[in-house]
Amino acid sequence: MPSPRPGVRVHRRARPRPGVRRTGALLAALLLAVTLAPAAYAEPLPVPLPVGTDVDYQLGGVAALPDHVGIVVRDRAAEPAPGRYNVCYVNGFQTQPGERRFWRRHADLLLTHGGRPVVDEAWGERLLDIRTPATRERLARVVGRWTRGCARDGFDAVEYDNLDSFSRSRGLIRARHARAFARLLVAKAHRVGLAAGQKNWDDWDGTQAGFDFAVAEECGRYAECDRYVDSFGDRVLVVEYRTRDFSATCREHGDRLAVVLRDRGVTPAGVRRWC
Repeated sequence: MPSPRPGVRVHRRARPRPGVRRTGALLAALLLAVTLAPAAYAEPLPVPLPVGTDVDYQLGGVAALPDHVGIVVRDRAAEPAPGRYNVCYVNGFQTQPGERRFWRRHADLLLTHGGRPVVDEAWGERLLDIRTPATRERLARVVGRWTRGCARDGFDAVEYDNLDSFSRSRGLIRARHARAFARLLVAKAHRVGLAAGQKNWDDWDGTQAGFDFAVAEECGRYAECDRYVDSFGDRVLVVEYRTRDFSATCREHGDRLAVVLRDRGVTPAGVRRWC
């Protein structure tokens, strides 16, 4: 290039520093990849529990549903009902009677006292040992598998029985253990797109753990329904087992809550009445 004349400024094209060209090409490629990549995975959103409809509680076997029943609770081994809001019943804090072989293989996760199992005598179910973070994590993985099964089968929600099991643990399990485990289970439900129902224990506002609705057994009999309403509003499913309690609950809450009268065996041919 000829020498510049005095007073004439020559603009020379700057040469890129080593590595700058490579870095620019890499950034361009990354931007293109981000633009073309699919949207990040998002957890499915749970469908809220409907209000203004009746509920049937069918744990002991499947029965035909009348048209006015929009919500049905069934065992996780049962098929969901087409066209209804289906709640999957899962034993989250106690064992299920038909799964003794499974729990024999996982006996270290069951609560014992003096070398003997701690049992909910009313139902003959052993209590799960949720006292330590380690056992809670292991049990949450077990219950989480069942919860994923509910989602795959087409259920809309899950209720974990029975949140107040600690009250039958001879003082071995504390309320704080139940709350900590409940948070793990709710997270498992929400991760697969299921709403999560708090089963009993009116003394605690389960919305603090993320519960979306409540299933309250005999809240009319024990004057507990208002506490659930304070936490969950209209999204409370009430199951009564005595006629006089059912009648009183219908008078006090039937215009707002879904209330059903069932026999204690919740059998297909058993008592089924609505407000």
